[in-house]
Amino acid sequence: MDQELLAYLQSFLTERRVQLFDNVLKERTNHFTVAVEDVYQLHNTSAVIRSCESFGVQELHVIEEVNVKSIDREIAMGAQKWVDVQRHNSAKSCIAHLKSQGYKIIATSPHKDAHTLENFDINQKAAIFFGRETEGLSDTVLDMADDFIYIPMVGFTESLNISVSAAITIQHIMTKLKQSNVSWQYSEQELFDKKLEWTRKMIKDVERIEQRFLEERG
Repeated sequence: MDQELLAYLQSFLTERRVQLFDNVLKERTNHFTVAVEDVYQLHNTSAVIRSCESFGVQELHVIEEVNVKSIDREIAMGAQKWVDVQRHNSAKSCIAHLKSQGYKIIATSPHKDAHTLENFDINQKAAIFFGRETEGLSDTVLDMADDFIYIPMVGFTESLNISVSAAITIQHIMTKLKQSNVSWQYSEQELFDKKLEWTRKMIKDVERIEQRFLEERG
């Protein structure tokens, strides 16, 4: 029935849209996820959403312990429709949730034990944490982190804007991941679930259309 429902709903989309969903989902992963902690400049969080969507990271976790803001849709350029944004009211609750899902907590910080981005082990299922624009990550995240990474720089500038740092990091680890032997792609069930979700988003009055489908199938 579920497969029939998907086929029925896809009949309301163009063939190009259906094929686009297939192509994009082949590149999506939950092997990596990203978390941003109390970022106070709205455009930075929105830009990180855009980077996640562009490079194939499906989930973004937003910690709003201090700063609570909505997504800047102009900066996100519609990416918020295709990325699963999960909000958390504390760093501790976010980390507990991610660890329960099997993620290692990776803090982006020039910590004394930090690895360069180039040496990051992409085999591990990991959540990459980015901190506030000036203060960086909180002591809570740094204390609970399993590992640390940083982007080496050779100029006078000692840090990058969070959105730039996230874009570089996400692009790098996703490129390495897709060149590896790690099983990073969605399962068949995950592909189906996400395809159905996205298809529903594209159809106006989808509840009425689904009800009609069910009535016709008896």
